[in-house]
Amino acid sequence: MTTAPSVTAERAGRSADPDELAVATLRFLAADAVQAANSGHPGLPLGTAPAAWTLWSRHLKHDPADPDWPDRDRFVLSAGHGSMLLYGLLHVFGYDLPIDELARFRRLGSRTPGHPEYGHTVGVETTTGPLGQGLATAVGMAVAERMLAARCNTAEHTVVDHRTWVLAGDGDLMEGISHEAASLAGKLRLGRLTVVYDDNDITIDGSARQSCTDDAAARFAAYGWRTLWVDDGNDVAALDRAFAEAAATEDRPTFITVKTTIGYGAPGVEGTSKAHGSPLGAETIAAMRERFGWPDTPFHVPTAVRLATAERVAVGTKARLDWTRTHAEWAAANPETAAAFPLGRIPVADEAAAALAPLADEATATGRTATRKASGAALNALAAVYPALVGGSADLAASTNTAIPGGAVTADDASGRTIHFGIREHGMAAAMNGISLHGGLRVFGSTFLVFADYLRPALRLAALMKQPVVHILTHDSVHVGEDGPTHQPVEHIESLRIIPGLTVLRPADSAETAVAWEIAAGRLDGPTALILSRQDLPDLGGAGLDDVRAHGARVVRTAAGTPAVVLAATGSEVSLALVAAELLAARGVEATVVSVPWRERLEASLRDGGFALPDAPVVWIEAGVTTGWRALAGPRDAVVGIDRFGESGPGHEVADHLGLSATAVARVALAAAEAGA
Repeated sequence: MTTAPSVTAERAGRSADPDELAVATLRFLAADAVQAANSGHPGLPLGTAPAAWTLWSRHLKHDPADPDWPDRDRFVLSAGHGSMLLYGLLHVFGYDLPIDELARFRRLGSRTPGHPEYGHTVGVETTTGPLGQGLATAVGMAVAERMLAARCNTAEHTVVDHRTWVLAGDGDLMEGISHEAASLAGKLRLGRLTVVYDDNDITIDGSARQSCTDDAAARFAAYGWRTLWVDDGNDVAALDRAFAEAAATEDRPTFITVKTTIGYGAPGVEGTSKAHGSPLGAETIAAMRERFGWPDTPFHVPTAVRLATAERVAVGTKARLDWTRTHAEWAAANPETAAAFPLGRIPVADEAAAALAPLADEATATGRTATRKASGAALNALAAVYPALVGGSADLAASTNTAIPGGAVTADDASGRTIHFGIREHGMAAAMNGISLHGGLRVFGSTFLVFADYLRPALRLAALMKQPVVHILTHDSVHVGEDGPTHQPVEHIESLRIIPGLTVLRPADSAETAVAWEIAAGRLDGPTALILSRQDLPDLGGAGLDDVRAHGARVVRTAAGTPAVVLAATGSEVSLALVAAELLAARGVEATVVSVPWRERLEASLRDGGFALPDAPVVWIEAGVTTGWRALAGPRDAVVGIDRFGESGPGHEVADHLGLSATAVARVALAAAEAGA
């Protein structure tokens, strides 16, 4: 098929070339669905249907009968606005996505939302929508495949042997995250990763060239990718050859530029930005049907297409059954490896609590340790009993204390445990999502808390997809000091807490840090952010840690008699509160001090009565913006925080200057106690 396929009405039902029929089917399913919803993006499906069909019908290894088969190829529609292309593919290949769901495209409660959502629609490998995320997540999937192949495959049994395919558009490549991800993939020479670039030169505002004239292929070649071209996006034979060349490439990732026409086949719309994000209209679709000789019945799928996909599915089913037998033999021959790396799902850290308990139990009230260092000790204790734990940092391992034994993952050897993500926070977080989604490994990543802004979009998607990635975010306050306000996080902790499904933990000492890691390791239904100090903090002892686990808080100082005030703080401010309590005691005012490493859990526990604060005014203390704490505070309570940017200087001086001193806290607490008396 080298030119526009023409399908007569007679052939559409019976004897047309299967490729022509299938491509037309995908195009009209998309056009009909967008029209029925009166909303959506028909342009990409119309332009890329031939490429998608060629890939799925000839090269993609998958089995709709087992969508979670661990050794399937991964297909990521990074240009997620073209979701109807993916839904059409899933339907015609026999996934559990009936035609009625296509007809309910973008309707509330349907399995065909506007952008693909992982866990919502069968066969969707990752949530995409924010452009560039899919491509970067796919890099993580390809990394996971390499790492698991190095760990699991033996001379007798190959159980990890699949590829990752991405369909990306102009918008994906413009977004900065694509640069980070492509650079990392090239450095690691991820030969089983292929990006198919839908080069249609159209964005919402018009020609893509009015804002971007990059030579995309040259850019990817500079990153170390192999680059291929298909000059006619309708040429199935040429697409087939390009995909075959990509599948034969093992020494580097492949970037295939496919020249397409957005909205192909829609008279008066094709090739223009009008095709991107609006229904085509009844008249245009009618003209398309006439042009292609397509039946008037909406959501028509010819029998010949179903027969063609059934043949391809049979190939996938056989491959899966063969793999299942091989996997059973491999697991029997390698039981420890099979237990450590359960392909297709996240390994459970069964021994995490036992490994971390000594660190919490050994904490005393006399030592001083930065929680970033305590986290490093906990991470290494966990790594010793959790072989599937892997990760790295954004070029900050020495500062974030995230080095673990086992060596680095390199282009030549993927058996290591440390991934050098480079100074690419956004790409790191998206790749972490891909590693987690792939299954078989548990991943962490680290950077300074202030740089969480760089990775937030990917962290948000981790929460949306309920992926148990762990973000280690250190240098957590104005105590960073001399580096100044650019490196002093003020609003960041609160901004992370408002992400639904993200567990935010800010421990006050070594014992709480060990418990924080225990909580993170035990959580398999969402991401965790560990907020850690640069400076040393006094160890507070191990009493009350069960309350941290159950209620998110513990009492670290009990008032002598009835307390006049409660000082509740997080992280480094707990030790500050303890000093303030002593100042108050010297004035005859008794204070109970509560450490709150997990505010959201404490809020829930206060609501349901699981944890009770003394009946006294509470002063809530944290080195950050006060917004969330003011929402929690009662009418008698007070809040001590920082609602401005910091300054450069020694950390303790900056904190004192901004009102985070024991004297200042005691003054606020005394006023609250007197007002509440």
